[in-house]
Formats: sequence, structure tokens, C-alpha cells
Amino acid sequence: MPKWMVRFACSCGLVGSALAWQASPPGAIKRLYVEPFVTKAGAESLREDIIAELRKISSVSLLSEVSAADAILGGGGEIWIKGYRSLYPRSRSGTRPSSGTPVYTGFLSVELRDPKGETLWSYLATPGAGSDDVSKDLSKRIAKHLADALEHGEVPTGTAALPQPTTKLAGAGATFPYPVYAKWFTNYRRENPNLAISYDSIGSEAGIRKLLAGDVDFAASDSPEAVRELAPSEEGKYLFFPSVVGAVVPIVNLPGFPSDIAFTPEALAGIYLGKIKKWNDPVLLRANRGLRLPDLDIVVVHREDGSGTSYAWTDYLSKTSPEWKTQVGSSLAPKWPIGRAANGNDGVAKLVKELGGSIGYVEFVYALQNQLSFGKVRNRDGEFVGASLESIAVPANRSVEVSDDFKVSIVDPPGAGAYPIASLTWLVVPTHIADDAKRSAIAGFLKWMLGPGQRQAAALGYLALPKDVVSKEESAIVRIR
Repeated sequence: MPKWMVRFACSCGLVGSALAWQASPPGAIKRLYVEPFVTKAGAESLREDIIAELRKISSVSLLSEVSAADAILGGGGEIWIKGYRSLYPRSRSGTRPSSGTPVYTGFLSVELRDPKGETLWSYLATPGAGSDDVSKDLSKRIAKHLADALEHGEVPTGTAALPQPTTKLAGAGATFPYPVYAKWFTNYRRENPNLAISYDSIGSEAGIRKLLAGDVDFAASDSPEAVRELAPSEEGKYLFFPSVVGAVVPIVNLPGFPSDIAFTPEALAGIYLGKIKKWNDPVLLRANRGLRLPDLDIVVVHREDGSGTSYAWTDYLSKTSPEWKTQVGSSLAPKWPIGRAANGNDGVAKLVKELGGSIGYVEFVYALQNQLSFGKVRNRDGEFVGASLESIAVPANRSVEVSDDFKVSIVDPPGAGAYPIASLTWLVVPTHIADDAKRSAIAGFLKWMLGPGQRQAAALGYLALPKDVVSKEESAIVRIR
């Protein structure tokens, strides 16, 4: 068994996915300790490879004991073989180990923490295409991005927790950002023990309806039009605060097929309109020259609940396919022409994993956590690009006019290397909160979210907000009265 066919349990509580540096990375770290990633076979060799790469960074010293370290590097994840690349051009790939070299996929979440446990920097690493030594490949990626962060960043100054009375906040909504929200609420509670934040991951529409009914203190949605779509007359009573940037990816279950499938906008729209029914349809073959796509029926999977992920998906299809825009359009809960339904990102991922020949759409991290292949999508510049924190950063950081209400779509952006189905996700809070304690608690959390919270996002597959958006949001918190 290859040494990377093991499960990496994260010693720092991560469940992560891909790769990226965060805003405000560390700059004054001199003494670094690399903790064991796991105790299973293969993890120690990974640690040794990471240490070997980090020794090339002249600005830091690596310590053998944690007690004197300025920062601790650790993390976890999982790497697995998704198929085999044939050694012989006429042989079918993905049949058995003897037929070729392994094709790896997966993720490794990494966090750099100070001795108190505060996240200083985080990163998500995935294996490169055709990597001969996965451990060394990931180690080089981690060391390179950490070195860049050390060179160009500044050490976070830390944040003082606002004094809080004993308070409970309840939220509900989007499943898209749930992994990072769960981490944030746990970590914020550590710093503010008198405040408990609960969150029910039930989908954007259900969360917004609970907020409108007064059953929760805040909601979460990946659609900037969620309140307008459900209750137009109430729109002015709520504020939208972007939290992180994520991506929606097309996930595919084709047993024995290790290659990543490339999708044009026409192909995705055609599949979800029910016009493209086979995996070897000419539209798919043209975008995947050289791949032997199977003569297999396509099973379409979509969300059953009203969903911000569905909004981002249909927003993209509406902007790239006139036929989709005319027949279906963009919505939290569109009238799907075809397909099987599942609740939540997790439900879609699980159903696709169960059904051979299926395609669905989920937030990036759910594809990784469920070991599902996700396709590349053709962007406006004609490139087929897969989701990663680097490709999501292109649309997130491009020059876009962000209005005072922060409601902006970033799908189908121009720019080389841009992943075309990226989206902001928002926390939705009432403009007027009568309870002083709850108003103070929500404002305090939002300030923390825009500081230390942003540094914790990358290890879970989300991109930190652009600095100009953060600055504008910090000024907007005072609108909560």
C-alpha cells in the first residue's frame, strides 16, 4: 500500500481541503515547531518532508521542542488514489493497479498557530497533477506559501474580546459555509466564554424564513437576493455582511474513471435542462478530447431545499446560457427541469457518491470531504479551470464595485486562471436589535470574524475576504442599532 493511503486526523481540530494564504499572515515568527500530523503510518514521513522543506527558509529556526516556539505548524486531511493512469495509450485507465501509475487526489489542511492557539495563517494543499511523490509535492507547496506569508505579512496583533454579559445567539441557514462557521463559533466561544452561538445548517431559504419570523437572531445565505426573493417588503430591515468566499463545483461519480472532466457552460446547462443525457454526448466529448467518456446515462442531482448554493449555481448558468436564463433563471429554489433531489450540500454529496453516473453541485469543501471528483469549468477567457483557493482568489480580488449593501455577484468573471463559479456568502442580521446584549454580541462577533476569523478560513477551503471589503464592512457594523 502506498504510504499516502492513510487517513490524516487533524490534531488541531481541522476538517479541511485545498491551499491558500490568508490575510494578515505572520511576519515575526523566528522559532517554529512542526507538530506530528497523526500517529498512523505515513504521517511521520510527511512531517519529515515538511521539516526538510522548511529548513530552506532562512528566516526561521526549527525547534525539536514546542515549549520555546513562537508558532506551531500542524494540520490534517486525507489523500487517496482515485484511479490509475495507463502506461499504454490504448489501455483503459482506472482498471487496476497494474495498469499504470496512481492518480492522487485529496487535501491537507494546515494551520500556523501561536502558543495560545490563535490561528496566524492557514493553507489548503492538494496534490499536483502527475505528482510522483505526493508527500514531497505537498511539502514543497506548504513551505513555499508559508515562506511567502512570512516574507510579506505581518504578525497579527491579537484581539481583545469585548466584555459580554451572559448571552445566547441563535442562527440558521446556509450549508455552504457551515464548516467554517462551526469552527468560528467554537473558537469565538473560547475567547468569550459568556457568549454561546448556535447555528442550524438547514439551507438558505429555511434560515431566512426563521429570521423573518423572529425565531433566530441571524441567518446565513449564499444569495444576496434571499430576503428580496422571499419577502420583498422586508428587505430594508436586514443587513448583509459577507463572511468568506467559496466555490460551487460540479461533482461527478464515474466509477473507474480517474480523469477530471472538463465542462463548458453549454454542457452544464444542457445536462441540467435534460438535453444532454449521456456522458459520451458530443458536447462533452469536444471539451474532453483524448478521454474515453463512457456510454452511460447521466443522473442529475440537485438541491431539494431552498439553497444559496443553488442560487450561485443557477446565477452562473443564467449568465452563461441564454436558454437557461429564459427557461429557469436564478433562484434559491428553481423549478428544476430534471433530476433527483437532496437536502443540503452534504445530502447532494452523499447522493452523488451513491449513484454511479451522477452529477451534482456542492461547495468545494464538501467535494473533498466526500472524496468526490469535481470537474473543471471553462471560464470567460476560454480556460478550463478547477476550483482551488488560488483560482477563487481571481474573481474575489478583481476590481468590482462593492455597493454599500455588499450585494454583489462574482460568478463568470474575466481574468486568466479565474474559477467561474465563486461566490461570497453572507451573514444576515436585523438592522434594529432591541436587546442591548444581543446587539453588542453580534457586533462583537462580526468584528472578530473580520479579523482572526479570516485567518482560519483557508484551511477549510474558503478564501478570506479582500481587504477593501473587510475595511468597508468594519465601518458598516455601526448600522446595527
